[in-house]
Amino acid sequence: MKLGVPATSAREQELGTRLAWVTGLRLAFLLVLVFATSFFYLKGDLAKFPESERVLFATLGVALGTALGYALVLRTGGHFERLAYAQLVLDQITWTAIVYVTGGPGSGATSFYGLTCLVGAVLIGLRGASVAAITGIVVFALLCLGFVTKAIVPPGDQLAASYATRLDAVSYPLLTSALGIGLVASLAGYLAERLKRTGGQLVIESARADEAERLAVLGRIAAGLAHEIRNPLGSISGSVEMLRESPALGDEDKQLCAIIHRESLRLNDLVTDMMDLAKPRKPQMEPVDLAGVAREVRALASHSERSAAGDVLVRYEGPEGAAFAECDPSQMKQVLWNLVRNGVQVTRAGSTVTIRVLPGAQTTVVEVEDGGPGIPENDRARIFDAFYTTRASGAGIGLAVVKRIVDDHAAQGARIEVRCPEGGGAVFSLTLATVTLS
Repeated sequence: MKLGVPATSAREQELGTRLAWVTGLRLAFLLVLVFATSFFYLKGDLAKFPESERVLFATLGVALGTALGYALVLRTGGHFERLAYAQLVLDQITWTAIVYVTGGPGSGATSFYGLTCLVGAVLIGLRGASVAAITGIVVFALLCLGFVTKAIVPPGDQLAASYATRLDAVSYPLLTSALGIGLVASLAGYLAERLKRTGGQLVIESARADEAERLAVLGRIAAGLAHEIRNPLGSISGSVEMLRESPALGDEDKQLCAIIHRESLRLNDLVTDMMDLAKPRKPQMEPVDLAGVAREVRALASHSERSAAGDVLVRYEGPEGAAFAECDPSQMKQVLWNLVRNGVQVTRAGSTVTIRVLPGAQTTVVEVEDGGPGIPENDRARIFDAFYTTRASGAGIGLAVVKRIVDDHAAQGARIEVRCPEGGGAVFSLTLATVTLS
C-alpha cells in the first residue's frame, strides 16, 4: 500500500509500513470471514437474516468499512501510532460483538482477543500487546457483567439456556479468557521486543561484517603495495644519505636532500602501518614496564623532524621507576609510538606533546596529550576506523593500528579512549591491567 505524506522519522515510517500490511491482511481476513459466514450459516441465502446473523453481518460490515477507513488514513500519512492504537481498541470491540452472537461468555470466538494482542505486538511491541490485552479483558468483562445484571440479553433467535448469565457460570470463562489473553499478550510482547533487539543487533553486525570485508580487501591491496614500495624506498633513502655526504652539494641541494629524506621516512612509516594493519600478529603477553617504554618512545619522538627542529616539545611525566602491566612489549611500543607520532603531527608549533604514565593498584593508564586543535565530537567515534582521517595529509592508518592492537589485548582489560579538554588538544588514554612483580 502506498503511503501518503512521508513520515517524520524512520521509526514512524517503519510503523506505517507495518500498518499498511496489517490493514491489508485485516481486509482479506474480514472478507474471508464474511464469505464463510454467508456460506456456512446462511447457506447462500442472503435475503432473510435471523437476528444473530443480522448482528454478525452488521458487525463485519462495520469492520470492513473501518478497515477501508484505515487504508484511506494511511494514504494521508502521519499519526501512525494513534491509528495503530485505534485499530487495536476497535478490533477488540468488534470481536466482542461476534462473541455476543456466538454464545456469549462461553463462545470460542474469545480467541480473537488473543489475535489482536498478536497484532499489537507486531505493530508496536509490548505496549501494543498490553493495550490490546487490557482492552480485550475489559470489554469481555463488561459483556459478562451485562449478562449477569440482565442489562444484556441473549439474541432472540437463540436459546437463552445456552448462555451463561449467572455470576457463578460467568466467572470461570471470564477468568480463563483473561488468563489466556494476558498470556498471549505477554509472550507476543516479549517475542516482539526480543525480535526488535535482535533485528537491530543483526543490522549492526551486518554493517560490521560488510566493513570488515571491505577492510580485508583494502588490507590485502595495501599489503601488496607496501611490499612493492618498501624495496625502491630503501634504495631511495640509501642513495639520498650517500648524496647528502657529498662535499660538492650546495646549501639548496642539501635542503632538497633533507626534504627527500624526511618524506622517505614518512612514507616508510606509512608502509609500516599498512603492513601492521594488513597482517596482525597475536600478542605475546608478559609483564612490561610501561614507564620504560614511554621514556623510550619519548626519546625516539624527540629526534623526529618537528621535535628536532624545536617546533614541538615531547616530554614525559610519570614515575622514574618501573610501572608494569600485562601486554605484548613490541606491540605496546607500537601503540605509544603511533599515538605520540600522531600528536606531534597535529600539535601547533611551540606546543607540547606529553606522555603521562599513571600507575595504580588495579590498572595503569598511559596518556598522550597533544597541543592540536582537538577532535570534533562527530569525528571521535570514527577516528579509530581504518582510512578515516581528519587531516589533509593523513592516511587514517596509525590510529586504526592502535585500536586493533588494543582490541587484541581486550582480554587483559585493555581499552583506549579519547577526550578533548576545553581549550583545545586531545588526550588519548590507554588503560592496562597492572602487574605486581614479587
